[in-house]
Amino acid sequence: MDFWTLVDHRHGTPTVKPIADFQPRQDAEALRKAMKGFGTDDEALINILCYRSNFQRLEIAKMFKTMFGRDLIQDIKSETSGNFRELLVALLSRPTEYYAKQLHKAVKGLGTDEKCIIEIMCSLNNQQIRNVREVYEELFKSSLEEDLVDDTSGYFRRLLRSLCTARRNESREIDVEKAKLDAERLHEAGELHLGTDEAVFNEILASRSYPQLLQIFTEYETLTGNTIEKAIENEFSGSIKGALLAIVQCARSKINFYAERLYKSMKGLGTDDKALIRLVVTHCEVDMVEIKESFLSHYEETLETFIEDDTSGNYRRALIALVKDEAD
Repeated sequence: MDFWTLVDHRHGTPTVKPIADFQPRQDAEALRKAMKGFGTDDEALINILCYRSNFQRLEIAKMFKTMFGRDLIQDIKSETSGNFRELLVALLSRPTEYYAKQLHKAVKGLGTDEKCIIEIMCSLNNQQIRNVREVYEELFKSSLEEDLVDDTSGYFRRLLRSLCTARRNESREIDVEKAKLDAERLHEAGELHLGTDEAVFNEILASRSYPQLLQIFTEYETLTGNTIEKAIENEFSGSIKGALLAIVQCARSKINFYAERLYKSMKGLGTDDKALIRLVVTHCEVDMVEIKESFLSHYEETLETFIEDDTSGNYRRALIALVKDEAD
C-alpha cells in the first residue's frame, strides 16, 4: 500500500517530494555509517530521511536490512532520543500503518487522546478510513471500531461508530431542497428542542457529503440567523462538540482545519509534540504548501517561525526540513 492510497489528490502541494536520482544502496550505506561506532551523525540522518519520499524511505529501509541484516527503525531508536527519534520513526512508517498506530496509542495508552482521534477520524475520507481500519485489524488483531467504542462514551462514542462505517456520501451533487429539510431538522433538534436531540446532528454530519453539508450550513444560517458552529457551541460540550466542529471545519476547508491544528499544537505554554509530528509527517507529502499559506494568512506568522520558536536541536532542524518548500 503506497503513500498515495491515503491522500485525496495525487496532485497536491507537497514540501517533500521524491528525489530524481534516487540511490537506495548509497543512502543505506550513508545511514549505516552515520550510526556506526561512537556517536551519531544526526545531520546525515536528517539530510537523507527528511529529503526522501515515504516510498523512497521504505525502499532505503529494505536495502538497509538486505545489506546489513539490521532493522533501520531499531537502529534509529537506539541511536537517537526524544522527539527527534519519534519524528524519524514516524517517517519510516507507511501512512495507513502510522494512522493505525496513532489511533491505537490514543485508546490504549494512559487516558484517551480525544484530540488525536478527532483529528484522524473526522478528516479522513471513506477509502482512507477503510484502509486504516483494515491495517489496524492486521496489526492489533482487534477492531478499530470496537476499540474506539470501548474507550469513549456517550454521543462521542456514537459519532465514532458512525464514522467507522465509512459511509459518508461523497457525491459532488447538491440537493437544495434536502439541505433545507436537514437545516430545519438541525434547528428543531437544537435550539427548538428541550435539551438537544444529538442523534440528528450525528446522522447529518456523519453521512452527508461535504458539498451538501455546506449547503445545509447556508440554509441553517438563513433559517436561524446563526452559524452551525454557533449552534454546536451552544448545544454541545466536551469531545462530541470538538468532533462535530471538526467535521464542520473539514467540510468548509480541510486545509484551514490542519493549519489550525498545527497552530494549536504550538500556541501557549508547552508544545503538543505528538500532534505536531503527526501533522507534519502526514501532510508534508500531500498539501503542506497550502497549509503553510493558510497558517500565514490566519496567524500572520510563518509555520517555520512557529516551529523555530517552539522546538530545538535536531528535532527542530528535521521539522524545518520537512516543511520547507523549494520555493521558500
